[in-house]
Amino acid sequence: MGKRILNQRRGKGGSQFRVRPGRLALQARYPLVLGHLSASGVVTALVHDGGHTAPLAQVRLDGGSVSYLPAANGLEIGSRIQLGAEAPPVLGNVLPLSKIPEGSTVCNIERNFGDGGKLARTSGASAIVSAHTPSGVTIKLPSGRTLFLRGGCRATVGEIAGAGRTERPLLKAGTSYHMMRARGKLGAYPRVRGVAMSAVYHPFGGGRHQHPGKSTSTSRYAPPGRKVGHIAPRKTGRKRIPREVAS
Repeated sequence: MGKRILNQRRGKGGSQFRVRPGRLALQARYPLVLGHLSASGVVTALVHDGGHTAPLAQVRLDGGSVSYLPAANGLEIGSRIQLGAEAPPVLGNVLPLSKIPEGSTVCNIERNFGDGGKLARTSGASAIVSAHTPSGVTIKLPSGRTLFLRGGCRATVGEIAGAGRTERPLLKAGTSYHMMRARGKLGAYPRVRGVAMSAVYHPFGGGRHQHPGKSTSTSRYAPPGRKVGHIAPRKTGRKRIPREVAS
């Protein structure tokens, strides 16, 4: 019968295919500070959490509580940041959008006051404050889309640290391996085409040329060793245009 194919091994769920525990242990969001109040704290550590693409800043507020925020590029251990409407618009401070000057770069933006930050949170991401109006603030997101938000929504001045994470080329396979391992994706890496395998390893393997040799459409109720290719497809291949329509 041959060796079990990768789909069978992944379906069984061995330790090499499982996500390492503790990836989502930290919750990165703003502490609740009302509009007319202010707070300040010190960055006590820059930590890595597997559930976030950017490093997190561990901020110890003056009241003794600890919060985790996506670290702005340029923050370091010992940096002091301020939160609230009275904070100056400098790197790392958290202010309402209505208090941030036009043209400023911001990140970790709230959609609604108190949600802790929803927009521009990934590594290297930032948005631009475009315009102020009496009813709200317009920001330009990294995608180029503009969004109108209430002036009380908070944002961090600066851009998220960790830019360059998506830069290519990776130069060697080991870099890609560790990147996949950190995200629990070794089950899908490396991906080898079935037609490139031997016949004992995959239903599409073997032959003088790299071709499936059989229909790639598979029943939804096929056994695990045969359930490869297009699973219960409604249609496959190129869409045929009737001759009378084409003419």
